[in-house]
Amino acid sequence: MKTVLHQAATRGRADHGWLQTRHTFSFADYYDPKRMGFGALRVLNNDVIAPSGVFGTHPHRDMEIVTIPLAGALRHADSMGHRQVITAGEVQAMTAGTGITHSEHNDSDQHEVSLLQIWIMPREKGLTPRYDQAVFPEVERRDRWQLLVSPDGADGSLIINQDARFFRANLSPGSELSFAAASANHGLYLFVIAGEAETAGVELRSRDGLAITGVASGNVTAGAPGADVLLIETPMS
Repeated sequence: MKTVLHQAATRGRADHGWLQTRHTFSFADYYDPKRMGFGALRVLNNDVIAPSGVFGTHPHRDMEIVTIPLAGALRHADSMGHRQVITAGEVQAMTAGTGITHSEHNDSDQHEVSLLQIWIMPREKGLTPRYDQAVFPEVERRDRWQLLVSPDGADGSLIINQDARFFRANLSPGSELSFAAASANHGLYLFVIAGEAETAGVELRSRDGLAITGVASGNVTAGAPGADVLLIETPMS
């Protein structure tokens, strides 16, 4: 087994006034040749958007983009004609494929929006763009894995065009969950959204991430505060 710890404080950072963002992997002006992604996982950004803050219209191409709001409400508009608001407890997945443009803005003039935006490289380029979002009730991830994203839509998950899966769990203090990689070619990336957790002998705090390769299975144990964790299973080649 090999593990690489990405502590929260070591992430890239940008302050745009209306946007505070942290980058686990190289992104925009943040560049670290040792942190160019993990398998098909290319981007893991933690964004906080100020009240009424706006991401203007911008393009994407040949990328699977997953957005997980943690607090607040995000208004989305895109070139496919979707006009949606996504809130904490929901997940959005987009296939950029041959190309899309979209904008995002905080739907509130009083409260921040906090979210994770994650980019996965697709298994093939030039796909037809698509959009989806769904509600994932918190009660269904208490001390168990809740499948958010998959290549086949299993258990009501959102579909992406890659052999990758996202799982989320809210662990009570001291509780433990097991996990297993789909194949020897899959790596696992554990990201602590909140709380504290331990896996593979490594202690993780809020917004820390751990890249795990060369392991078929393992366990994650919540610390005294409990833990809200995201597990990303991704092909490594």
